[in-house]
Amino acid sequence: MSLRILSAATLIAVGLLGDTASAVALSDAAGRYAISNNGSSIRFAIGKIGGGGLNGAFGQFKGTIRIDGGDIGRSRVDLTIFPDSVGTGQGRVDAFLKSDAVFDVANSRQITFRSTSVQRTGDNSAVITGQLTARGHTFTEKFTAELQGMKGGQISFHVSGKVFRSRYQMDVGTPIYSNIVAFDMQFSGRRG
Repeated sequence: MSLRILSAATLIAVGLLGDTASAVALSDAAGRYAISNNGSSIRFAIGKIGGGGLNGAFGQFKGTIRIDGGDIGRSRVDLTIFPDSVGTGQGRVDAFLKSDAVFDVANSRQITFRSTSVQRTGDNSAVITGQLTARGHTFTEKFTAELQGMKGGQISFHVSGKVFRSRYQMDVGTPIYSNIVAFDMQFSGRRG
């Protein structure tokens, strides 16, 4: 029942590329963007044998996206998630997720994702590879990002990926609950 987070990973589609109709010049998207909690979300799902499973979200996170207009591969994504903000809509489950069995929020207050490479895969998409750190364990993770819009200094991405909980010592409940955590994230940021 634990989540191996990412971090969103993380995360973010820095490999940005144009509006949804056509690619924009990287010079148009170039800049540093602060991820806003308004219009952004980090959701996760963990499957369960027989159906159902666990769905939740993180309410507090922060990060930046830096798009290099000259070389998209030099772009960066940095994301910090605060696991104490996890919410499933079930108080007992939330308390368990915050306990030392899963996130151990008393000793591990942050989950971080720091990109190491951004590879453009299409006009509006990229794969972001980076280091995800949770509970003192760091592993390389990949997330797919899709640019959804860019207007007036505001940019938005849809980011998804899957992370193995066991890597981060959060695999309590397996095999009844899947070892895979699926992330579905929306990030909105303003240039500045």
